Amino acid sequence: MRKDLMAGNWKMNSTHLEAIQMVQKLGYRLDPADYERVDVVVCPPFTALRSVQTVIESDYLPIELGAQNVHWEESGAFTGEVSPPMLARLGVKWVIVGHSERRQMFGEDDKVVARKLRAVLEHQMTPIVAVGETLEQREEGITEEVIGTQLHGALDGLDAETVASLVVAYEPIWAIGTGRTASDDQAAEAIGFLRGRVAEAWGEETSERVRILYGGSVNPGNIAGLMAKRDIDGGLVGGASLDPDKFAALVRYWM
Repeated sequence: MRKDLMAGNWKMNSTHLEAIQMVQKLGYRLDPADYERVDVVVCPPFTALRSVQTVIESDYLPIELGAQNVHWEESGAFTGEVSPPMLARLGVKWVIVGHSERRQMFGEDDKVVARKLRAVLEHQMTPIVAVGETLEQREEGITEEVIGTQLHGALDGLDAETVASLVVAYEPIWAIGTGRTASDDQAAEAIGFLRGRVAEAWGEETSERVRILYGGSVNPGNIAGLMAKRDIDGGLVGGASLDPDKFAALVRYWM
């Protein structure tokens, strides 16, 4: 049985001092039973990673540390970039790759996403691979073509065991930060399609093991309906993860 996962993508929000307060408050609001049912991940900005790591370790919080981005090289003349070894040494366990904001604003294509994903894996961290279509693409009826291409662009060449261990996040671009959310059925249809593609390429066992999240204006008001769908294993959460009360409510979606 797949364990649910709630990952908070804080994006370019919070100083390191604010991040300390946020993760402490989140830790106060969750109980040991919550972590038994759900893996809880926070992805602060790079400048707050060390501070959050220190709080997690000193307070013995079962919250896991994630990063929002990474460069594929281990070192070199890449001003402003952060390498996989740098993240791994900070105790980072998860790394988001292929987020639509990286694709759209910074020109990252499927080849770049694939290189980053493999670099993350090489350093024993788990990638959260984001895929998603624009509103125009959905209206054109090519959602499956777009997300299928993104999925294979990132994962082709990996073996079944590796694919089973990573996380895919379906994030329709038209629902990110807009207040619009894909309906439960729309989300389930897209995620079911992705799971089917994994089954075709890597086998049914792999498709049953890989975790696929939904992202896009996830909040306490819509999470229960989304999580009621068999193929949805959690959320990649944006704005709601900045509020410890809201994020804790998402972790406890079944209550």
